Amino acid sequence: MIFHITSLSAVNHEKGVRMSLVALIKPKGPSGFGYGTTAEEVTHGLDLSGKTILVTGCNSGLGEETARVLAKRGARILGTARTVEKANAAVAPLGNASTGFECELSDPKSVRSCVDAIKKDGVKLDALICNAGIMALPELKQASGYELQFFTNHIGHFILVNGLLDQLKSNGRVVMLSSSAHANAPREGIQFDNLSGEKSYRPWAFYGQSKFANLLFAKELARRFAGTERTANALHPGVIKTNLARHMNPLAHVAFGVIGPVFLKSIPQGAATQTYVAVHPDAAAHSGKYFADCNIASPRRDAEDPDMARKLWDVSEKIVSGL
Repeated sequence: MIFHITSLSAVNHEKGVRMSLVALIKPKGPSGFGYGTTAEEVTHGLDLSGKTILVTGCNSGLGEETARVLAKRGARILGTARTVEKANAAVAPLGNASTGFECELSDPKSVRSCVDAIKKDGVKLDALICNAGIMALPELKQASGYELQFFTNHIGHFILVNGLLDQLKSNGRVVMLSSSAHANAPREGIQFDNLSGEKSYRPWAFYGQSKFANLLFAKELARRFAGTERTANALHPGVIKTNLARHMNPLAHVAFGVIGPVFLKSIPQGAATQTYVAVHPDAAAHSGKYFADCNIASPRRDAEDPDMARKLWDVSEKIVSGL
């Protein structure tokens, strides 16, 4: 779940990062990082010169911070946004020959054009960070006949990642931005008989379903990567208020303003886990895992169901073949 509140919490003046109460008191995990770790801290001392990393949704929030920090460490960023103008504006300050691409994840034509443009560039990718997404639309919306959150957050990235596998290096990493909100998915995990949302629609349940799908996609992709040095993992970035929260009920915004200082992460903290999974040397040993606070975590039990993961892959391929 992604939200961000900046009032009333303590500030680490040395780093300029606002710290929630939880960030101040929660201990670090086995990786040496934890709840309050920032993306800059995760990458401290790393030289990413010569590496090329794709970041979807590079123009705001966690994607913008992830791209900034990785570029600061020397990586070339291929950044996507809904328009090429937004993407180019986001990558312009990054240097390192970073390049912007249009990729509207709810539009298969746009995603495939992005794939073609990246292939034309000829670059080999060290990591794909699937960061972009939408959250908790108050009313049912669809793309190509499917519920919009599922289509954007899962199907759009499914097309993008599969289209770029030939560009992924032999030790490349695929990073799926899931959420602890995957636990809010319907009881059956994925409602394969209601992917349109027309039988019933609940904003948070369908957002949870899309994040559940991100987890299953990483799980099945990791299985397909078995025997190689490639990895695929999913993660929960933390509770941060970004522009993803724009559809929240006004009362929810007020509530988060009150309780936010207790547990909300800043954007630099929220970007830490995806940055860790994408580039930290220690993360190369893990595939098919779910991370939170830069450490391996436990998702909802059925989110690790290999049969459901394979079924989702097969259904996704069928959907994509008809687009």
